[in-house]
Amino acid sequence: MIVCSGVGKRYPGGLTALADVSCEIATGEMVFVAGHSGAGKSTLVKLFAAIERPTAGGIVVNGQNLAALRPGAIPYLRRNFGLVFQDQKLLFDRNALENVLLPLAIVGTPRHEALRRAQAALDKVGLLERAKANPVALSGGEQQRLAIARAVVNRPAILLADEPTANLDAESAAGILDIFRAFHGVGVTVIVATHDPQPQPGARVLRLAHGRIAA
Repeated sequence: MIVCSGVGKRYPGGLTALADVSCEIATGEMVFVAGHSGAGKSTLVKLFAAIERPTAGGIVVNGQNLAALRPGAIPYLRRNFGLVFQDQKLLFDRNALENVLLPLAIVGTPRHEALRRAQAALDKVGLLERAKANPVALSGGEQQRLAIARAVVNRPAILLADEPTANLDAESAAGILDIFRAFHGVGVTVIVATHDPQPQPGARVLRLAHGRIAA
């Protein structure tokens, strides 16, 4: 699903976030990208989704060479991904259901089909009964589950999460990991960047240190 070959990322000013990173992530695999603060975890997952571009090496996602992509093709690449961030980037001027409907509206899904899929996504994360609630009325764990529902409503091949449990208590964090395991169980490739990966059956840990693969 994802192949990285000698990937490097150097920011203006001389900061090297990644250096000579080579790895492969198989279709349907669950991988935790782990490491200390500043190890390059977030940079790597952003490179996968072409949110950032590498300054060295190459990345192939689902058969597409990211270096060959025109800017106009990047939104189509991202349809492969469900993206979940530490800052959920929810829209507080609309309710939970409307947040989940937004990606479907962008790609032109008919309204009746979009409603069915959005309600199904909310049900999968245990929020169907809160569909009419504004995000501000949801707990931190519920907001993160809402972000996951929005990320998966387009049925992505890859679920990519950057520190999704960093601001949650232990119980809420465990619930989020349960949801990721459930999607992994139905064949979704799941990649989670975290500083403290908890042992998960069937998951692999890709550990970074100072921008390089350590283990």
